[in-house]
Amino acid sequence: MSDFTTRPEIRGTFGVATSTHWIASAVGMSILEKGGNAFDAAVATALTLQVVEPHLNGPAGDMPAIFHSVRAGRTEVLCAQGPAPRAATIEHYRAQGLTLVPGSGLLATVVPGAFDGWMLMLRDHGTMGLREVLQPAIDYARDGHPVLPRVSNMIADLAGFFAQEWPSSAEVWTPDGRAPGPNTLFRNPDLARTYERLVEIGEAFDGPREGQIDKTREAWRSGFVADAIFDYLADAHVMDVSDAKHSAVLARKDMEDWEATYEPALTCEYAGWTLHKTGPWGQGPVLLQALALLKGIDIAAMDPDGDEFVHTVIEAMKLAYADREAYYGDPDHSDIPIEYLLSDAYAQERRKLITARASHDQRPGRVPGFEHLADACIARAAQDFGVTGVAAQEPTMAHLTEKRGDTVHLDIIDRWGNMVASTPSGGWLQSSPVIPGLGFPLNSRAQMFWLEDGLPSSLAPGRRPRTTLTPSLAEKDGARLVFGTPGGDQQDQWQLIWFLRFVHFGMNLQEAMDAPLFHSMHFQGSFYPREARPGEMMIEPAFDDHVIEALRKRGHKVTVAEPWSVGRLTAAMRQADGQLRAAATPRMMQAYAVGR
Repeated sequence: MSDFTTRPEIRGTFGVATSTHWIASAVGMSILEKGGNAFDAAVATALTLQVVEPHLNGPAGDMPAIFHSVRAGRTEVLCAQGPAPRAATIEHYRAQGLTLVPGSGLLATVVPGAFDGWMLMLRDHGTMGLREVLQPAIDYARDGHPVLPRVSNMIADLAGFFAQEWPSSAEVWTPDGRAPGPNTLFRNPDLARTYERLVEIGEAFDGPREGQIDKTREAWRSGFVADAIFDYLADAHVMDVSDAKHSAVLARKDMEDWEATYEPALTCEYAGWTLHKTGPWGQGPVLLQALALLKGIDIAAMDPDGDEFVHTVIEAMKLAYADREAYYGDPDHSDIPIEYLLSDAYAQERRKLITARASHDQRPGRVPGFEHLADACIARAAQDFGVTGVAAQEPTMAHLTEKRGDTVHLDIIDRWGNMVASTPSGGWLQSSPVIPGLGFPLNSRAQMFWLEDGLPSSLAPGRRPRTTLTPSLAEKDGARLVFGTPGGDQQDQWQLIWFLRFVHFGMNLQEAMDAPLFHSMHFQGSFYPREARPGEMMIEPAFDDHVIEALRKRGHKVTVAEPWSVGRLTAAMRQADGQLRAAATPRMMQAYAVGR
């Protein structure tokens, strides 16, 4: 491997913090320096990301986290994915003349989840008080931060729409009637006041820190935050990407009755590593399925920059993602055959479908008793929904329109060995109108549901959408590794490529991250307008021309991306000897790892 990397792999023993924005990473590290643990630092980092990357996440979005607690001695998943409201029925949406849930606006909103999830983590696993972890976000919202050029450009593109259709968004994002210039100081005083008031309510409680945090959670779900949300929704009727105006179905009781929860992770074994992922309400199991397929193939004998490696990984991902589309959903509401899908026997049969030629067919497995779901998946992929226009959806990366949302990621490890990987998303500035007085919009995660009956991912009251958010934690021989990336449907694809390179080819965290990336667009997309592009893939031009041509000869429809435009990975590791390591992608020049 090359001795050259775009950045050094960070190494130390005290703590490491890496995220998709340098300011947030620095905030996380500052919390560790003040004596906080990884959970305190993760909360402070995440709330800061809501301020500095508002086009990628917000307080009313969603958040899964995978974490390891030294005190508890276990690895768990924190699910802060809000469910569909009670009034969110297929019949209601169909009565609006819709065949898909819009990718923006009020009909796309599920119960806000991110803020409650972070407060639950802070209460149960953190050590610091509300003020200590929220103050950095308050300061950056009140006093300003240098706005990213990408955020500036996005607001400029949407300024006319905001002024005409979403005036509450115009007040926040274009306070003087125009978009903030790139790298100018941008302030969100309404958001600062919201955070400050939440802290003050918690601090007013004369009791332990856990009680203070619970008071803050109450203020969010049933106090002044809920008051502002439902005062606005009472008569809000706004334009969305369907080119029609709609009202929300979210109700006060939906928000009052929901709380973030913990659950066990799903796991698989690969090359001596144990990988932990979310359940099938997220797309995390596709990484486990892809690794199960690749167990029986000698990946280590391949060139990690060669066409055989790219082709094999792409074909494994197609099979895993086909099963995602057919079978994944909220296991609290549907019977999901996840044990069967993750079994070695199933992988052995599916592996036979990987040949030297690129498949252009959607090929979910035929799970006994669930064959109708495979048939429905194939039928959906064959549909042309015929939707055009701008969608406030989650993109692949910089080569797509500025008007789409995305995601953030953070990985943090402290000196004691606690660690957190989280991929917050939703509540983007382009997803929904800002709630007046609060400084943030609602989410648009309901666009992941289908408006047809009988599927694990069908819209239904109380059901979690099958999200794409998918942090990872892996362990081997006393070492633990946390990693992840933004990128919607591409998240587990890029993580898979990175993990394989790290495990098999002697690359360190940063080398594996700097290596050129690729992904498939073959399967059904998760975001409006839910396109499938059979046989299509995207690859960075750092691959040799002969590799790209060889992939085309294998039958892949190859699009060459702009240089350094695919993937936004970050990762952190604690070795068995206690040494800490961290890395962040150079792509988009936002993510940074820090540590000592």
